[in-house]
Amino acid sequence: MIDLKNVSKIYSNTTALSNFTIKIDKPGIYCLLGRNGAGKTTLLKTIAGHIETTEGEVSVAGKPVKPLAMPDSVHFVETAASHFNLSLEQLLKAAAAINPAFDSDFALEIAKKFNLNLRKRYRKLSFGMKAMVNTLIAMSSGKDILILDEPVLGFDPVMRKTFYDLLHESVASKPKIVIVSTHIIDEIAKVAEQLIIINHGKLLLYSDINEIDEKAYSITGPAEYVAAATEGLNVLADTKAGGFLSRYIYDKRIQESDKYSINTLSLQDFFIGLVGNEKGGF
Repeated sequence: MIDLKNVSKIYSNTTALSNFTIKIDKPGIYCLLGRNGAGKTTLLKTIAGHIETTEGEVSVAGKPVKPLAMPDSVHFVETAASHFNLSLEQLLKAAAAINPAFDSDFALEIAKKFNLNLRKRYRKLSFGMKAMVNTLIAMSSGKDILILDEPVLGFDPVMRKTFYDLLHESVASKPKIVIVSTHIIDEIAKVAEQLIIINHGKLLLYSDINEIDEKAYSITGPAEYVAAATEGLNVLADTKAGGFLSRYIYDKRIQESDKYSINTLSLQDFFIGLVGNEKGGF
């Protein structure tokens, strides 16, 4: 449903996207990760048709995407997005009037779970509550594609847990593609099904989360044993302490041994190992 072919975006002397190609055609929750300045927001805005590419082709549902031809099936939300200074009740009514597919019942359900005051005007809300309203309207939009750029920024831990539960519920009740860009990595890992990692404007990894769980692990022990056991494997990072060596691996699993310990990497550690090494990738 989302298809980018050899897409590049250049701002003056800065290349935000470089020969970027990806196809996303199955419903589910996609986690987009990248360091600050990696090109995440540019990628999301490109899919939504908010910016025009320098080179390459972008299509959604088989139709070309451009700023003058923004896809109807996409709802894009930025953290800094704003609304008219209306009450939440008025905003929901306006959203329903503009969009016949808007699910008012689901929107009211979300508002209740987050204890949102329907009579309170938008500008009177805290930063976190404003972000929640933006996300609430997106999740209730009925669109086939939701793009959420840092949606939990400003949320407290309870709000984040509720958000992830509702996100999972939303996709389960009406299958859709949801792309979530976030820096709170291990939390989104609990609900994400696919992982997209971008680095220096290039696609670094596009993989099923289950595959990462299987192939990403650490091995720690005396340096000579760890080095021998991991010879020929894809090493993401090394940490040395005295005569001990710890390695982050993204490859086939090795056999257990009493010479070293093996542990599954968290998604955050995997991401750091992948983009933090000198090569910036594999």
